[in-house]
Amino acid sequence: MLIVLSPAKTLDYESRPKVPARTTPEWLAESEKLVDLLKKKTPKQIQTLMGVSENLAELNHGRYQDWQLPMPDQASRPAVLAFKGDVYLGLQADQMTEKQLLYAQDHLRILSGLYGVLRPLDSMLAYRLEMGTALKTRRGKDLYAFWGTRITQSINEQLDATDSRYLLNLASNEYFRSIQKKSVQAEIIAPVFKDQSNGKYRVISYFAKKARGTMASWVIRNKVKTPAKLVKFAEDGYRYDAESSTDAAPVFLRG
Repeated sequence: MLIVLSPAKTLDYESRPKVPARTTPEWLAESEKLVDLLKKKTPKQIQTLMGVSENLAELNHGRYQDWQLPMPDQASRPAVLAFKGDVYLGLQADQMTEKQLLYAQDHLRILSGLYGVLRPLDSMLAYRLEMGTALKTRRGKDLYAFWGTRITQSINEQLDATDSRYLLNLASNEYFRSIQKKSVQAEIIAPVFKDQSNGKYRVISYFAKKARGTMASWVIRNKVKTPAKLVKFAEDGYRYDAESSTDAAPVFLRG
C-alpha cells in the first residue's frame, strides 16, 4: 500500500531532530524551472498570484530569491519534518523510529506544487506554492499542466517497486487532481472521516485533515497492506462504518 498526502502551509525549520540520511527530490530540475519564474515576480505579483497577505507575499518572495541548488544543509529540512499543518499533527513523524521513517520512505509520498512528489526524507527548502496556483508556464496555464503526467509516473514506479496493489489517497482534492486516476496502476482507496455535529455526521475540515495524518501514521507503524486491515483503523475515537462505506471510500465516524 502506497500513501499520498498533501503538503502543509505551516512549516517548521527551527527544530533539528536526528533522522536517517536525507535524499534528493526526484524532480528537482523541474522545481528549478518554477523557481526561476517565481524569482522574476515582485512581492505584489506573488500576492496576486497566490492570494495571500502582503506579509506572506514578502516572505515567499524572499524564499524564492534565496532558493538555490545545491540546497544548503542548514537551510533545508527533510520534507516529512518540515511540514507542520493539521495533517502532520496527526502524522507525528517526529515521534517515528528510524525503522518507521525508512518504511515511510518507501510507502509514503507527499504531493507538492513546487517539488511534484516528495519522499519523506527528501530535502526541501522552505516554500509556498499550492498545487491549484494558476502559474503560467510554457506547458500551460497552471501547475497541473506543468507537472502533466510526471507525478503519476512517479507514483506508478513506486507502486511497482513496493509491489503495492493499493494507493491510499489521504490527500486533498486539490492535490490528488495532479494524479491521472485512470492511469494509476493500483486500486485507489480514499477514506472519509466524519464527526458528529448537531446530531449528524459530516466532514469537518480540521478534524478530517488530522485524521488523514493519523491514519497515515497508523498504516506506517502497522505496515498495513490491504483494505481488510485498513478498516480496523480505530485511532482517536474513529470507527469504521460498514453501512455508509464502499470499497473505494471506507467511512470512519466519530462521536
